[in-house]
Amino acid sequence: MDLQKIPHYNEIPALNGEFTGAAQKHKETFRERMYEKNKVVPSVEEAVRLTGLKNGMTVSFHHHFRNGDYIVNMVMDVLANMGFKNLTLAASSLTDIHAPLIEHIKNGVITHIETSGLRGKLAEEISRGLMDFPVIFRSHGGRAAAIESGALHIDVAFLGAPSCDPYGNANGYNRDEENVSCCGSLGYAKLDALHADKCVIITDHLVPFPNAPFGIPESNVDYIVKVDSVGDPKGIMSGATRFTKNPKELLIAKTAADIIEASGYFYDGFSMQMGSGGASLATARFLREKMLKNGIKARFALGGITGQIVEMHEEGLVQKILDVQSFDLIAANSLKNNRFHQQIDASYYASYLNRGAAVDQLDFVVLSALEVDTDFNVNVLTGSDGVIRGAIGGHPDTAAGASFSIVVAPLTRGRIPSIVRRVNTIVTPGDTVDVLVTDQGVAVNPRRPEIAEKLRAAGMPIFTIEQLRERGERIVGMPDPIEYDEQIVGVVMFRDNTVIDLIKKVKHV
Repeated sequence: MDLQKIPHYNEIPALNGEFTGAAQKHKETFRERMYEKNKVVPSVEEAVRLTGLKNGMTVSFHHHFRNGDYIVNMVMDVLANMGFKNLTLAASSLTDIHAPLIEHIKNGVITHIETSGLRGKLAEEISRGLMDFPVIFRSHGGRAAAIESGALHIDVAFLGAPSCDPYGNANGYNRDEENVSCCGSLGYAKLDALHADKCVIITDHLVPFPNAPFGIPESNVDYIVKVDSVGDPKGIMSGATRFTKNPKELLIAKTAADIIEASGYFYDGFSMQMGSGGASLATARFLREKMLKNGIKARFALGGITGQIVEMHEEGLVQKILDVQSFDLIAANSLKNNRFHQQIDASYYASYLNRGAAVDQLDFVVLSALEVDTDFNVNVLTGSDGVIRGAIGGHPDTAAGASFSIVVAPLTRGRIPSIVRRVNTIVTPGDTVDVLVTDQGVAVNPRRPEIAEKLRAAGMPIFTIEQLRERGERIVGMPDPIEYDEQIVGVVMFRDNTVIDLIKKVKHV
């Protein structure tokens, strides 16, 4: 064979003689290669230059540190100082700690945002009309599908990791130290790293190669930056992932567990997910008691994972854990200690384009709500004043995927009813919700008459959702309607990335 006829033959070092005589040359040791031929660069600025980032491009971040995240503000400050403009910020979610982004929006550094949720002052300012372009809100599964399909193209992903080796194998914990910059699963970051044109890992712990087991492999990483700190692990467990002691929420949780027991979906080998929010997370505690009493085990638990689920796993009640996001430090540290605690990416978790999405294997899911209307539509994104105050998360993904979806909410919050004629913002459509549990009664969606029959047979009082709405209004009255301007500040996408609702600018915040 004439090797010169092979396309690009002269560009192939192994064939064109570049290594001729290599046996006589010094061959580096593994240690020399690790320190001299790695992906570590001296600063975020240098990493940005190497990625080729330009004005108008899209940068992405993950939210596994929740309200303890340092990466988003750190990187956006650098990009602002470097003079970038008209960037799209595609973070999997944004929280109170990201209020400094307001100035970057005012200065034109950020002109578009795509995310699952907004909280705090940033959310309030956007609700007041801060941005010229509306924020695109997607569920976790919808975001994954948008990334996979190219509808959300990521030019550069900046991903914080509590440990990383010099080649880019990254994980959400440091095996040698407890609770130092620990965030657990990198489920949302994994997908960004895989699909972004360039991926920069920012870490505060460079560890020797190989950093195994890893959440993100080196093959998906282009550059690594070492910084003093990537986040505060104490910020992981806050707000919607708190451990509740509220009597009202505990009553709701106990009722939800009773409903699960009577539903036909509580059997040896069942599968489950507990959503965020005090009552939904607390349901696991009451289920544990029933599992012990009846000698029942769960085959797997899915989603955002708490220490309660880990403890049930370690005592043999939950056989396997599929973790897309660790909700507290017990769950975060469990990944390095428990063989069958597995971190999964957002596509495998909930993408409708993924033929093996884990949400489709759920027997039941317990989900919280800010509002529910008489058609069982659920709002988890905007408050009773119309201001953005939450996140879609995996709410519509799990409600659609699970065989039995339970929504939990108090009948009233302060002087505001939780059950209304129409929710401010539809996030999860009512035809995917089966049961609503409040502290003053349970309503079953008319599309599930067999569930209502089973609950009545178990001696549980069932109301229509209209009856619960009327009870709430008798207690606190009807709130005044929210006044909106015509400006659209948010576009809410269903999990299949079709528009399900719009969020308008509120006149008074």
